[in-house]
Amino acid sequence: MTLRAPANGIEIAYEIFGSPEARPLLLITGLGCQMIQWDDRFCELLADRGYRAVRFDNRDSGESTHLDEAGTPALDGSGEVPYLLDDMADDAAGLLDALGWDTAHVVGLSMGGMIAQSLAIRHPHRVRSLTSILSTPSPQAALLTDPDVLMPAFTPDRESAVRRALDNCAAVGSPGYPFDREWNAEIAGVGYDRSYDPAGTARQVAAIMASGDRAPRLRELAIPALVLHGEDDPLVPLPAGVATADAIPGARLMTFPGMGHDLPAELWPTFVDAIDELTTSADSGR
Repeated sequence: MTLRAPANGIEIAYEIFGSPEARPLLLITGLGCQMIQWDDRFCELLADRGYRAVRFDNRDSGESTHLDEAGTPALDGSGEVPYLLDDMADDAAGLLDALGWDTAHVVGLSMGGMIAQSLAIRHPHRVRSLTSILSTPSPQAALLTDPDVLMPAFTPDRESAVRRALDNCAAVGSPGYPFDREWNAEIAGVGYDRSYDPAGTARQVAAIMASGDRAPRLRELAIPALVLHGEDDPLVPLPAGVATADAIPGARLMTFPGMGHDLPAELWPTFVDAIDELTTSADSGR
């Protein structure tokens, strides 16, 4: 069931997996993505391991607030940027407030990893542990220097949008694992029905490009951290994951051959095991 909460001056749509007494874990999704791209089955794996996992729509995606009045920003560095990743991190902190969570384990995917990093920097006392997946400490550490790579083209109808989404997913997906075309098509269709907003994605791209390098601030963290990265990621290449792990003191880096810019179902048990090991260690040291 989708719930809604005020956070940082906007409204955030979110869903919960797991029992109220379980350990709190916040899942932050990526650019132009909606919370449904954290697969239900993956969320249920986390719930089965004793987590109260919350996934949510970032601002300008899904059923959370869209800043339509901000229009479509220029992505060439000119003009005003409506917000930064720091603002999106404050959205996440506001959601923690609404959930009644003083602290939580935080897992971020792609742009969600960037937001998670910013959350840990800005609100270190709120983050029990940080897991950064397929992410980067700065646009310059990845292929994100070309914003056109990140932007979905406007499509005139649902069928075209789903087809383009499938093409994009296949292009950046994991060459060493089967492509789940049926699931990706379903998620693309449901996502289109929930919210189709290329201008909102452009505002998120602008936030990434304008947010700069987090590495100097990440070096000041004293938070248990895990970095998961695909060795065959064509969008945020492996050196970006290495740079993330190098920037966070004591971070553990795990890399996976054949994994691209997605989360192959075959690796979910490994991911959950690694996250559980990190969070258990973090909680035992509290």
